[in-house]
Amino acid sequence: MPAKKAGMRKLKNYKPTRFKAKTSVYNKAYADYAVAFIENLCHTKGIWAGKKFELIDWQEQIIRDLFGIVKKNGYRQFNFAYIEIPKKQGKSEIAAAISLLLTCGDCEQRAEVYGCAADRQQASIVFEVAADMVRMCPALARRTKILDSQKRIIFLPTNSFYQVLSAEAYSKHGFNVHGVIFDELHTQPNRKLYDVMTKGSGDARTQPLYFLITTAGTDTNSICYEVHQKAKDILEGRKKDPTFYPVIYGANEDDDWTDPEVWAKANPSLGITVSIDKVQDACNSAKETPSEENAFRQLRLNQWVKQAVRWMPMDKWDSCAFPLDLEALKGRVCYGGLDLSQTTDITAFVLVFPPLDEDDKYQILPFMWIPEECMDLRVRRDHVPYDEWHKQGFLETTEGNVIHYGYIEEFIEELGKIYNIREIAFDRWGAVQMAQNLEDIGFKVVPFGQGFKDMSPPTKELMNLTLDQKIAHGGHPVLRWMMDNVFVRRDPAGNIKMDKEKSTEKIDGAVATVMALDRAIRCGNGSVSIYDDRGLLIM
Repeated sequence: MPAKKAGMRKLKNYKPTRFKAKTSVYNKAYADYAVAFIENLCHTKGIWAGKKFELIDWQEQIIRDLFGIVKKNGYRQFNFAYIEIPKKQGKSEIAAAISLLLTCGDCEQRAEVYGCAADRQQASIVFEVAADMVRMCPALARRTKILDSQKRIIFLPTNSFYQVLSAEAYSKHGFNVHGVIFDELHTQPNRKLYDVMTKGSGDARTQPLYFLITTAGTDTNSICYEVHQKAKDILEGRKKDPTFYPVIYGANEDDDWTDPEVWAKANPSLGITVSIDKVQDACNSAKETPSEENAFRQLRLNQWVKQAVRWMPMDKWDSCAFPLDLEALKGRVCYGGLDLSQTTDITAFVLVFPPLDEDDKYQILPFMWIPEECMDLRVRRDHVPYDEWHKQGFLETTEGNVIHYGYIEEFIEELGKIYNIREIAFDRWGAVQMAQNLEDIGFKVVPFGQGFKDMSPPTKELMNLTLDQKIAHGGHPVLRWMMDNVFVRRDPAGNIKMDKEKSTEKIDGAVATVMALDRAIRCGNGSVSIYDDRGLLIM
């Protein structure tokens, strides 16, 4: 890369990271060696192909910290490195360079270095870069053997190798890891490969390195988000782990995503590996097409996002996690919303208690069910912690591999003995028989349309009450997850409704909440409806 012409930024006054432990030191010779090894490699793509790999300042900081900060015994302090950074910042090149440094330059006999990704094709991206780097370096080319068909590079002097693995390999054990390069950790379908490669696999090595590099993802129930949270906790001083090295480049949630200064903060290679014109074009496209905004935030600004158009501001929802006094709710007037699932999905029943006075809040009490025999499959397939929610008492199960409607009817019947359930609103589609059974038990059931006419007023009112902190939901994690999944559809008249097809995940509890809230607002405790008092809310 022609440093001077391309605007290359080089690290001048290096200072070890603030995460250096009291028991560690900075060994400049080790750091210089690592930097020199990488800078003797060549870039492999585009206008820089064949040019020496001259590290950018943020890259050199990471290399010097990881390979130069050592414990008193001389071995590296950091075993884990989590690097989260937007796209087109040179992730593949730095990951490939580190994989070769660990394989060929670390003086480790029979080192096992693995390149991991969600699938073999993704994992091969870093491998192909590393293989081309070897071919462009005569000194390495003479001492290595590249097995393209096996996606393996063997360093002959120490009989060490770099090998591609994908998520399909999670069942393979017996690794003796010296290094692991996880590319795009956010795409891992589950945590199994991560656990296999990081839990004890390097115990026989003196200084294994797990190098995790990724862009922000969309799944907050993933292993990547779990590691992201740990990195944030360490960066912000909430946790300490002297073996964990965190680096996160990205925009804050409240930053102006259209501001070039924010782009520069989030993209340390801006103007070098990616031009500001490319980012500007992507931003302009996102402005013109709102559905692209979250993709811009995720890929260009490294922000964790949920779906194309987020409806519920989750910080406002979380501010309504007021505790519920279940004893005080006994016997109180309430209204139910029933969203009956298909046979293997989640069924939601939510009770909403109208406020007793102006200082009271709408109390939201959710109940959720999933077939017991499907739970483990759903955890693996959906990457959602249904099993943990079940253990914590927030998610019920029914026997068998399909939802047991009879059990739910009996459950609601028992709830009716505890709470004064005035009405139960239900979706006409698919719940007619249960509605009839509940009516036979003695409940008043009310069909509730899922179109704009019926759904818009209570959906808008739910947002209004949330912003005013006039609801209390107790922080129920399943309901929170569903609220965070909601995508709303808007008609030309400005009416809205929750859209199950567009939403990123399940929203059954959110839909049930809206139905119950509508009945609670309209009927209340016998007082005047909010709708009658001030009309419909238009947003």
